[in-house]
Amino acid sequence: MDLEKHPQQPTARAEPDVIRASDADRDRIADILREAMAEGRLTAEEHGERVDAVYRAKTVGELEPLVRDLPAPGGAARPSTAPYAYGPEAPAGPAENLVAVFSSSTRRGRWRVGGRTNAFSLFGSVEIDLTEALFGQRLTVINATSIFGSVEIRVPENISLRGSGTGIFGNFEVVTLESGDPEAPVVVVNGYSVFGSVEAKPKRGKFIADLQDRLRKHLRG
Repeated sequence: MDLEKHPQQPTARAEPDVIRASDADRDRIADILREAMAEGRLTAEEHGERVDAVYRAKTVGELEPLVRDLPAPGGAARPSTAPYAYGPEAPAGPAENLVAVFSSSTRRGRWRVGGRTNAFSLFGSVEIDLTEALFGQRLTVINATSIFGSVEIRVPENISLRGSGTGIFGNFEVVTLESGDPEAPVVVVNGYSVFGSVEAKPKRGKFIADLQDRLRKHLRG
């Protein structure tokens, strides 16, 4: 009988390509992409494609290649008492869909914006008003498609608004904004229009100045 004691084998750790990605993992990658775009390392189109891939990713292994060619975020740590506050994100799941086919669809007032929203208009109109919305995260991506219709997006004047798209016998216009506050919400609008229009721009006189108080009241209610 072999009485030699064999050392216990260490438990193998899961490889990154099979580790499930958490919301914190996705936020970390999205922050790196946001800073890379602000520094001019990524175009708006590249940023939109990568951000969309971030929120489709299921594992850590799918996330890391999206920032492999980008430097780690540098600079001093951000202050813990930021002027903007964000509520808990909705559980991971499908994007919110706003569809108007020979009709209209509107989203406005006090509502919590998810990470991704798809807006589709076919001989109809979609209106998205974010001026009173509560952002559950810093980055919000809106994919807008208009075919013989219109998609209209309005944002407060003191957030960052970016995006890119194509108008085919139609109009695709995103009025770029860059907030002076690095903690302000970032809205990215991507998509295209065919014989229609997609328009995203700030709404004059609308600011998220009391976001923290509104968020606190919303969570209490």
